[in-house]
Amino acid sequence: MTTRGVPAPELYLPNVYWEDRARRFAAEGDGLAAVCAYGMPGFYNRAIHFTQRLALARWLRIEPGTRVLDVGCGVGRWSRLLAARGAQVTGVDLSPTMIDEARRRAAAAGLADRCRFLVQDSAALDAGGPFDLVLGVTVLQHILEAHALRSAVERIARHAATQGRIVLLEAAPTSFTDHCDSTVFKARQREVYLRLFDDCGLRLRSVTGVDAAPFRTLLLPHLPRLPRHLAFAALAAATAMSVPIDALFGRLAVERSWHAVFVLQSSCRGGHHAR
Repeated sequence: MTTRGVPAPELYLPNVYWEDRARRFAAEGDGLAAVCAYGMPGFYNRAIHFTQRLALARWLRIEPGTRVLDVGCGVGRWSRLLAARGAQVTGVDLSPTMIDEARRRAAAAGLADRCRFLVQDSAALDAGGPFDLVLGVTVLQHILEAHALRSAVERIARHAATQGRIVLLEAAPTSFTDHCDSTVFKARQREVYLRLFDDCGLRLRSVTGVDAAPFRTLLLPHLPRLPRHLAFAALAAATAMSVPIDALFGRLAVERSWHAVFVLQSSCRGGHHAR
């Protein structure tokens, strides 16, 4: 792992890129270097996971037997959490190595009987269902082509049960910004997602914040130009300053948050079921 993470490739081929991430870091420690910030230090990725878990906590309170679809499941961190709470979880990911690691970790946690994992592209999602909860964490922000993005949202919508809930956590700032965009990532303005959800027949039930502190997102574009020791110190300081602010105010400071949690439900009578 490095202070600057792994550079984005000039040409983004999603299946190649995510398989490479998985092969490098999915089996290492908690696997967060493969699914959060690619190859970044452990303290940085644990901070991301912590703020994501706080932001999602309200929406992941489930009853035993809840049918869950975890889109872009990676190494299965959310799948295992929900399975441990009694859910029957289907996790899908583009990378075969991610899926192998998700299965291994679920088995090691004694949760294999509540989890099934499939290699699938979210733009061609076909995982059965319907599901009471469809969860996607930082998936859409890595789908750069407009038609693939729309297809992924439509497919997600079709997998939700009539009264099912769709919870999506994505980079979605309220003001225009592209200083963190790369060949593998796009922080779309929040209004772009809201229009897309509406076009795909989804009704917005709630929007909550995640990470209101600006320190890390302001710092990240400058890290490659800093000497290694200074980059590490700056990253550690930015993370240390961000965590308490995000923990206390992240969910409430919706307009200032870099990421957002969108809670959605089908607006079509009878809901959307997978075909």
